[in-house]
Amino acid sequence: MSSARSSESPALERFQSPGKGRGLRALRRFAVGELLFSCPAYTCVLTVNERGNHCECCFARKEGLSRCGRCKQAFYCNVECQKQDWPLHKLECSAMCVFGQNWNPSETVRLTARIIAKQKTHPGRTESEKLLSITEFESHLDKLDNEKRELIQNDISALHHFYSKHIEYPDNAALVVLFGQVNCNGFTIEDEELSHLGSAIFPDVALMNHSCCPNVIVTYKGTVAEVRAVQEIEAGDEIFTSYIDLLYPTEDRNDRLRDSYFFTCDCRECITKKKVIVFIRVHMLYLLFRFIARFYSKGIAFFLFGFFTSSSFITI
Repeated sequence: MSSARSSESPALERFQSPGKGRGLRALRRFAVGELLFSCPAYTCVLTVNERGNHCECCFARKEGLSRCGRCKQAFYCNVECQKQDWPLHKLECSAMCVFGQNWNPSETVRLTARIIAKQKTHPGRTESEKLLSITEFESHLDKLDNEKRELIQNDISALHHFYSKHIEYPDNAALVVLFGQVNCNGFTIEDEELSHLGSAIFPDVALMNHSCCPNVIVTYKGTVAEVRAVQEIEAGDEIFTSYIDLLYPTEDRNDRLRDSYFFTCDCRECITKKKVIVFIRVHMLYLLFRFIARFYSKGIAFFLFGFFTSSSFITI
C-alpha cells in the first residue's frame, strides 16, 4: 500500500483507502476538538455580495476598507493585502473596468480563471498541496451526463468572454477537465454565522474521503481551512469529513452525493438507515459547534467546543 507523509504534517499521511482510492490517515491519536491540520487556500474568490464588507485577499470583515483605485469594486485591509492579491485580482480588475455593471461571471468561472493564472506564476507545488496536488484532482468526466457537460461548456464560454484578453488558456479539452475538477473539489467558505463568503480550493482538505459519520469537521479562519476532530481518532484511522449537510435524511444525502460527487455512501448510518450512537454523537457535536459559532468569535467557539466535548455533557 503506497503512502506519502508531509514533512510538516508527520501526524498524517496520504494512503490508498480500500474501495475509496486516495485518502488521509492518522499516524497518532487526536482528541475531540483537536486541530489535525490547517490548509491555506490555493486560491479563492470573495462572493460579490460581500464586497465592501470583507477584504478581497484575507476575507477579514472590517470597517474602513481601502478600495482598489482602478476598478473601485475590490476592497482591502491595507496595502499589504492589496499587493498580495494583485497578481490574481488584476485579471478581474481590467475586465471589470471594461464590462462595468455587465461583469458577472459565476464564482466557479472566477475561481477557475485564478487557478489558470496561478498555475502559470507558481508551476511548482504550493503550501496548500503538501499531500495532494491540484493536478491530481478527480474530474469524473466519464460520469458526466449531457446536461453537466453543457453547463461546463457554458462556463468555458463565460471564461473566454470575461477573461479573453488577460489569460493564456489551455485547449478546450483541458478546460473541460479543469472545470470538472473545480466542480468536484471546490469548497464554500462560510463566516462565523455560517453565511456564504466565497469559494476556494484547498487541495489537502480535498484529500479526505466522505462519511456521514465523519470524525472531523472543516471550519474556516479567513481563507485558511482548519480540520478538527469531532470523534476520538486513533493512529491508523482514516480521516473522514462530510461533503454535504448531515441534517438531510439518508436518501437525500445519497442523492446529493451521486449528483455532485458520483458515488453512494456506504457508511454504517447509510447502510443500516439507523441513527447509530456514533452518528448521533457526531450530530450533537456538529450542531453544537454551529450553534456556538453563531454567537461567539472563532476563538471562543473553539474554547467552548473543547470544554463541552471533553465533559460528560455529550457522553452517550
